[in-house]
Amino acid sequence: MSLESDVCDLWARKQGGLTAADVTDDHLATLDAFLEALEAGEVRAAEKRDGQWEANAWVKQGVLLNFGLRETEPREYGGVAYHDVLPLRETADLHERGTRNTPDGTVIRRGAHVGGDAILMSPAFVNIGARVGDGTLVDSCDTVGSCAQIGENVKLGANTLIGGVLEPVEDAPVVVEDDVSLGAGCRVTSGFVVGENSVVGENTLLTPRIPVYDLVEEAVIYGRLPPERRAFSRYVESSVSDHDLIDGGAYKPAVVATNVEEDTLEATEREDALRE
Repeated sequence: MSLESDVCDLWARKQGGLTAADVTDDHLATLDAFLEALEAGEVRAAEKRDGQWEANAWVKQGVLLNFGLRETEPREYGGVAYHDVLPLRETADLHERGTRNTPDGTVIRRGAHVGGDAILMSPAFVNIGARVGDGTLVDSCDTVGSCAQIGENVKLGANTLIGGVLEPVEDAPVVVEDDVSLGAGCRVTSGFVVGENSVVGENTLLTPRIPVYDLVEEAVIYGRLPPERRAFSRYVESSVSDHDLIDGGAYKPAVVATNVEEDTLEATEREDALRE
């Protein structure tokens, strides 16, 4: 049987009433093999097919099984006791591929894939099922949520939050495509897709509930930022502006997207010294 079929079979058993108390060594072997495949980048929670990002539902099922079929245990990391169903990820393979993670706060949970020549600055957290591509910078105080897909050569500015989307299993998670730069303090949530080669200004909130005013195509879109855009936050008039209780009008958040200019791209390039 393949890993996918093993996971799907275990998912069916879980839906039929299997609990952590009933788990056998064979079941745990399947869960461990699944985590190893995630970490190696052999499987992923979502992929781009025919131009659209789609979830691999069985992979997300495998992540959920690792929560539902394991017991919480006391653990220790860096002299600090904690309790979780999973240990933290081993990181020896990161050094082999030229990736570095700084101490005292860089936390990578089991089942997370981190590519080669990447940099993770402390404190930062990468959750199970997340995928961080080659050459990507995860800066201080960043969080990469469960199953989030971060492309290659991405820059996540300090204090950036990347949400995940673990459930429902059929929904694609947050995706940040290749060569994107997110300014400090950005938030990307609820399955939003940031198109490749885009530059997003500081403290911008990207979520399907906030409209993106795309000045390139002259359209209002939701849930995605097209490729090669420069995006930043603005406020637009709200439909409740004329309410008697509101003095001076009311405004709601929005995102404005324009073409990326060459000087904007140059300003976001990382210094070569980071790679020396």
